[in-house]
Amino acid sequence: MGPRSRERRAGAVQNTNDSSALSKSSLAARGYVHDTFAALLVPRTVRRTPLIHRGYYVRARAVRHCVCAFLEQACAVAEALPAQIVSLGAGSDSLYFCLKTAGHLVRAAVWEVDFPEVARRKAERIRDTPELCALTGPFQKEVPASTLLFESLDYRILGIDLRQLQRLEEALAAAGLDTAAPTLFLAEAVLTYLKPESAAALITWAARRFPDALFVIYEQMKPCDAFGQFMQQHFQQLNSPLQGLDSFPNVEAQRCRFLQAGWTACTAMDMNEFYHRFLPKEERQRIENLEPFDEFEEWHLKCAHYFILAASKGETLAQTLVFPPTEAFPWVDPVSPSGVFPASVTMSDSQGPNLKRYGHASTLLSPGIILSVGGFGEQERKHCRVSKFHLLLRDGDFGWKGSQISNWGTGPKWDGRLYHTVTRLSDTQALVLGGRLSPVTPALGILQLCFCKREDSSTEDLKVTVTKTGSEDSTLSRWRHSTTEVTYQNQKYLFVYGGRSVMEPVLSDWHFLHVRTMAWVRISVEGNTPEARHSHSACGWQGGALFAGGLGTSEEPLSSVLFLKPVSCGFLWESMDIQPPITPRYSHTAHVFNGKLLLVGGVWIHSSSVPGVTVVDLNIGLSSEYEIDTTCVPRPLMLHNHSSILLPEEKQLLLLGGGGNCFSFGTYFNPYTLTLDLSSLSTEQ
Repeated sequence: MGPRSRERRAGAVQNTNDSSALSKSSLAARGYVHDTFAALLVPRTVRRTPLIHRGYYVRARAVRHCVCAFLEQACAVAEALPAQIVSLGAGSDSLYFCLKTAGHLVRAAVWEVDFPEVARRKAERIRDTPELCALTGPFQKEVPASTLLFESLDYRILGIDLRQLQRLEEALAAAGLDTAAPTLFLAEAVLTYLKPESAAALITWAARRFPDALFVIYEQMKPCDAFGQFMQQHFQQLNSPLQGLDSFPNVEAQRCRFLQAGWTACTAMDMNEFYHRFLPKEERQRIENLEPFDEFEEWHLKCAHYFILAASKGETLAQTLVFPPTEAFPWVDPVSPSGVFPASVTMSDSQGPNLKRYGHASTLLSPGIILSVGGFGEQERKHCRVSKFHLLLRDGDFGWKGSQISNWGTGPKWDGRLYHTVTRLSDTQALVLGGRLSPVTPALGILQLCFCKREDSSTEDLKVTVTKTGSEDSTLSRWRHSTTEVTYQNQKYLFVYGGRSVMEPVLSDWHFLHVRTMAWVRISVEGNTPEARHSHSACGWQGGALFAGGLGTSEEPLSSVLFLKPVSCGFLWESMDIQPPITPRYSHTAHVFNGKLLLVGGVWIHSSSVPGVTVVDLNIGLSSEYEIDTTCVPRPLMLHNHSSILLPEEKQLLLLGGGGNCFSFGTYFNPYTLTLDLSSLSTEQ
């Protein structure tokens, strides 16, 4: 890499600091953390999304947790030297000022290191801001050509490239850093921007030169799954690629990295584990209620792709319990797959538009027509709430072709809802129930979709009408629920269960809609009421319905499998004993094929693997895992917020749409409709 290329790369990395600083300022402004200084250190303010707020909140809490653990241990020993914090790639972070106001720097000091231009801007900002100068106390004026850009009694800012290790050591020593004192090295999303050899040299140098030290890092991992690939692509496009992820793809590899570099102890965990183990339930509830939120999949996936690590050595810090024993996080070790379902692209772009959307719903209208409605996706080269309906039409004996159409006539138009359900009524009619227009705006009313051919056209078109339900509209003031066809006394009903609403983050109630009269009716349901849930799966079986997983009241995935069993007086809730128990999951789909329950995709946080297809033999309650072989699929498969259609005669499962808003990295849509080959499950083998 030439000098100019290195300069451009350094500039791109510096830009990540600016973006991060604005996010931290927005985080404080919305009340996630108490930090009056974040806004003073950035030249402007922006309003970030709730998803980004949550991501930066858990980052801030993890770093704060480690810093406080270090200071508590380092300052507890009366005869120990004053504690030192060295923040590498500190950027516009407000750590020093927060520690100062909290009284944590009585026997401690802070050194910050970053690129010269970044460090210089911060030093100037502090000098020009009276509220900040009041905390630093008297400071030395900048010496031209010096790496020390700001110096006060307990705070120094140095401008130097971390890749210049010899200069770094000399500059820190000149700025008063004592190698014998207990020292915390803090690197928030820093090492990952260095070449692996530069990062390794920095880690080894700190272990060798500082006998009593703690090294804390927060950065990305899991580069190989769909979210990880999209994350890497984002940083590549910013000209600040993530380095070393292939060599250190998970927490265990990161632990080994530090232990082999000379650190005596090391603990690491992803942010899902930190969030649920080290934040009190009351605090989790507080931040979960700060803003309307409905992006759980991307929140959990982001947390699964970032980790916090603390490595220690020395008499004072080797026994530091940065992460003391707490209630164990219930990790589920991936089981050996029982088989593989090959995936293939169902149709090429030449066969019509693919379904690029998520939060939609799909149904098989007839053997040759699959209807998908609603959701967020691509329409006319824009990302928006999709108003057009998508059809998959049988093209010959085995192929499909796609079509996007708008409703016609003077009747009501599609209202832009997502996270609704759609149920086939006949070859020409479907029913849409529930959904939302925003996290605070439910989509009320039942939409009946009528499929017909216009007299003046050879193409199929949809006409949408709204069936008024009067005061009972509030029944459908929900989304992320399920709607399943069940049978009682030879009559068909739609069983609407669970979901979310504006008032309730998770619902446990259910309702029966009589299909023929479109009236809500009461039918007896006995047994223990299941735990409230949303984003679960549901499918019909033996006249009743099977429900699996979902997200519960504490925003934690569930592992239960329930059967709404038909009985003489109505229905009965039964909890099914599955062995081994399914890994807690949500945002998946489900079907019954040849006496087996298929749980397809979704999100889980208790296993390091990626959900494929869980197969449950309903006769004996035995579960097994199947991988999805995407070798023949050109683009990554992000299998949540999708829909799926079972084609039992062909022994196939169609996967339609899926994806989501991937934290700050952009929005990802599965670009192809895929076919899973289920022939290995056929009883005809």
